[in-house]
Amino acid sequence: MSFRDRLNTLLDQPRIQNTIIAVILFNAIILGFETSPGIMAKWGGLIGFLDKLCLAVFVAEIAAKLFARGGRFFRNGWNLFDFVIVGISLVPAAQGLSVLRALRILRIMRVISVAPRLRRVVEGFVTALPGMGSVFLLMAIIFYIGAVIATKLFASSFPDWFGDLGLSAYTLFQIMTLESWSMGIVRPVMEVYPYAWLFFVPFIMVTTFAVVNLLVGLIVNSMQDAHHEEDNEKTDAYRDQVLERLEAIEKMLAEKRG
Repeated sequence: MSFRDRLNTLLDQPRIQNTIIAVILFNAIILGFETSPGIMAKWGGLIGFLDKLCLAVFVAEIAAKLFARGGRFFRNGWNLFDFVIVGISLVPAAQGLSVLRALRILRIMRVISVAPRLRRVVEGFVTALPGMGSVFLLMAIIFYIGAVIATKLFASSFPDWFGDLGLSAYTLFQIMTLESWSMGIVRPVMEVYPYAWLFFVPFIMVTTFAVVNLLVGLIVNSMQDAHHEEDNEKTDAYRDQVLERLEAIEKMLAEKRG
């Protein structure tokens, strides 16, 4: 094996992956300390040094992967994710780019690309996005219809909540999340319109319990599919290894017979 192959094998070993996870979590704690004026006043120099040390570890890891894998590095979406996250941390936080300093906390998201279980969750979520788009479109239609009806019915008495289409949509979104929907909105409306529950209760049943649960079902189903695909890949890889060993054994036996 060449040095690049040995380095690539080393980077994929569990102890290296676990070390990177530990550095990511440690860096997240350091970045949290930077939000405390008292801690920074006393330990600011040390915290800054440790933050730069963590960043150096990330840069070294990315550089090692680039060297070991070459162009194959950019064919993997998770490698691109890591490259962007670390690259943001290297941009100087000056001349209107000070917001990038706050974005350094995005480094903790690298744990997603390193931890297989978290990666499977994200892959399942991404796979569910096309189906979720249809559900979001359905919800948008329901919200539009509900906002028009609510504006027509309640705008005259409750202009702050239902004065126009935008206000009605925002109020209905609050109702959908069940945040102070009863005592905060619906009961005051029912004091003026006693039969308003005939509108609000079906709206909650459709949006909160039906459509939202449909989204959850799509995500869970996609996660299960991603898990099955991973199991199938492991099975195929194991089968290929067994076949290679059998071919090697047959070749050895054929050579001995010859």
